[in-house]
Amino acid sequence: MDQSDGNLALKALAEFWADMGLEEARALTVQRGGATQRVNQPSRGFERQPERPAGPRPPPRRLANNPVADARKLASEATTLADLRSAIQRFDGCTLKAGAKNTAVCDGVFDAPVMIVGEAPGADEDIQGLPFVGRAGKLLDRMLETIGLSRKSNVYITNLVYWRPPGNREPSTVEMEVCSPFLKRQIELKQPKILLTAGKFATSALLNTTDGIMRLRGRKLRYTQDGLAQPIPCVPLLHPAYLLRRPEDKSKAWEDLRTIAVLCDQLGITRDAAL
Repeated sequence: MDQSDGNLALKALAEFWADMGLEEARALTVQRGGATQRVNQPSRGFERQPERPAGPRPPPRRLANNPVADARKLASEATTLADLRSAIQRFDGCTLKAGAKNTAVCDGVFDAPVMIVGEAPGADEDIQGLPFVGRAGKLLDRMLETIGLSRKSNVYITNLVYWRPPGNREPSTVEMEVCSPFLKRQIELKQPKILLTAGKFATSALLNTTDGIMRLRGRKLRYTQDGLAQPIPCVPLLHPAYLLRRPEDKSKAWEDLRTIAVLCDQLGITRDAAL
């Protein structure tokens, strides 16, 4: 085989290797006129990658966290209500926290037999970092005192979310879902004898129902979740903020309170002297 035939064969081999995507094709050379010359390679498969700039490698891009999973992990690690309150205060996975002044987790007695769940903090709650301390909260206190209940002795109060929604708007489904692991863990740690839901949002979220609050108020229902020894009696209430707007419905609220008082006595819950 003469040199020209060898060059043709070498070129053909180089092109074949290039078509196969083999880097070895770059090393093939042909002899032309006594000089060594690199075979012209097809451009496909051999685009030179840009060289990485000198210096340390950039840190790997982190995937976005799952705030519900983060909340569930923090909640599961808390073994007391005090630990859980601290975990909620540290939690940054709810977007409401960025615009809130304070985290309003709970108020009342940790081992109280009666647990009340409301909706979300308002302006006064945001300032003080406690649930139900504004006008609606003061009305709730007066309502409870008429049947011998008080956050000072036998009531524990919390909300679906722990940071004030802008403009006192209703909490979104996503915001309630992010905070849900904390609420469920509170209920699991407390194991209250009675659960009271204040307003349509708390009632709908905890009882997983689309029925309106007017249909459910005052009814003796049952709340269940994993981690409970048994279902908890649950009575939905009209929200105190609603009663401030519609004082003509306070008589309905009084009927519901009487139902709760009877239920407390049936369950052996000690009530203070009623007003």
